[in-house]
Amino acid sequence: MKDQASGLREMQKSHPIKVIAVSGGKGGVGKTNVSLNTAIALAQQGQEVLVLDADLGLANVDVMLGLRVKRNLSHVLSGECELDDIVIKGPAGINVIPATSGSQSMVDLTPAEHAGLIRAFSDMQTKFDVLIVDTAAGISDMVLSFTRAAQDVMLVVCDEPTSITDCYALMKLLSRDHDVFKFKVVANMVRTPKEGQQLFAKLTKVTDRFLDVALDLVAIVPFDENIRKSVRKQKAIVEAYPDSPASIAFKGLATRIKKWSVPNQATGHLEFFIEKLLDNK
Repeated sequence: MKDQASGLREMQKSHPIKVIAVSGGKGGVGKTNVSLNTAIALAQQGQEVLVLDADLGLANVDVMLGLRVKRNLSHVLSGECELDDIVIKGPAGINVIPATSGSQSMVDLTPAEHAGLIRAFSDMQTKFDVLIVDTAAGISDMVLSFTRAAQDVMLVVCDEPTSITDCYALMKLLSRDHDVFKFKVVANMVRTPKEGQQLFAKLTKVTDRFLDVALDLVAIVPFDENIRKSVRKQKAIVEAYPDSPASIAFKGLATRIKKWSVPNQATGHLEFFIEKLLDNK
């Protein structure tokens, strides 16, 4: 096991990987749209991108992109195949790891099944520069596991009281119990840039008073009717309507992400999975 951990650390040194968890607490804030459009925009800018649909019980990444899935994470957990075997190609050449939908068993993984998923990632051969983890809504143990495993946590928030409250609750849990203190924020579906700045100000006003965290506003994505049109077409807006306001925002976010630093040693998902694999032995 030590040899495997050493090997992963060497891989991270030779090929650093950005690991970004996209979350937000509340459902319906456009989290998956942000994940997919950012991933495709990164791929269009020359990055090798892997998207993990981490909504293990209500997966929808494949549906949103109109992809045909033969096998998913449930088949990996059952031992029918390896993680690399279920990776499918998406728009702009992104790689997608599909989960399953309508499966309570995937939501309530046993410790052995959780260890199996972790082991699958440790053995993965598919090469990528950026791993984007599209987490489930809420603050379940699985959401917390994926967010604390990432190097960067990107929170999607809308100008609604419930969105702000749930986003705050997620940050509180992560900072209090899991030592995650830095968060990237995407102000989504706002009418104007000023509204996005005001939304961020509302969030920071609460966190500055009650939490010891640092927030960074990394994107303001405007409300765009073309997003609904692209969803109906089962396409990402950056491909279906590349010149629309939201597409321009996603491309700007991708450009910004490319400049984010990557640790020169095994951290984020690699070290996390090794730790958990050892813990479950």
